[in-house]
Amino acid sequence: MKDIEIKGLSKNFGSKVAVDNISLEVERGELFGLLGVNGAGKTTTIRMLCCLTQPSGGDAVVCGHSIVHEAQAVKSVISVSPQETSVAPNLTVRENLRLIAGIYGRSVEQAERVIGDFALGEIADVRAKKLSGGWQRRLSIAMAMVSEPQVLFLDEPTLGLDVLARRELWGHIKSLKGRITMVLTTHYLEEVEALCDRVAVMAGGRILAMGTVPELTAATGTDSLEEAFIAISEGKVK
Repeated sequence: MKDIEIKGLSKNFGSKVAVDNISLEVERGELFGLLGVNGAGKTTTIRMLCCLTQPSGGDAVVCGHSIVHEAQAVKSVISVSPQETSVAPNLTVRENLRLIAGIYGRSVEQAERVIGDFALGEIADVRAKKLSGGWQRRLSIAMAMVSEPQVLFLDEPTLGLDVLARRELWGHIKSLKGRITMVLTTHYLEEVEALCDRVAVMAGGRILAMGTVPELTAATGTDSLEEAFIAISEGKVK
């Protein structure tokens, strides 16, 4: 069963084409990656799927609801962890999670469950502004899970983190695989290899190639994702 079906989705900002007539499908429970350099169109695509930006053309169906015609229904089944860590700096970890629980009509017990799921107990009563970047990103993803979404969008979840913090966050993302559908944007090749079931390579607002990592390397006749990415970006896909 497909949780996301994108059909000819486009977004223009004046004369600039940010997303150019893309189509793809994401299966239920899949972790799907959007890979590309800065400006490839990844974040704009996520913003349209989250109903934060209106498409210039095309449509997408998320859990059976059109992003063009049923935005509220889409918002009720999704959650997003944005590039900018969206935590209230003067609230503690527990207070941040309880605030989100209240907004979504969830119980205090749900907030406490998320604290356990993301191993936040040791810093639950620490103000968010005193946390390291890695802890803040973990809290941001935990906050996105309080509403128990069917689809979770992760926009550059490890941007700016050091190697150890990135690897630790990967573990928490992996723990969600199979439980919900996730779409992850990144420009880190190793992140795709570690986390994604399938990936689409974007450049200039277009999807240049899509598949598993082995499928992409086979299609380009290369031995690594890095080599495949370069070949795809240079238009050398077989």
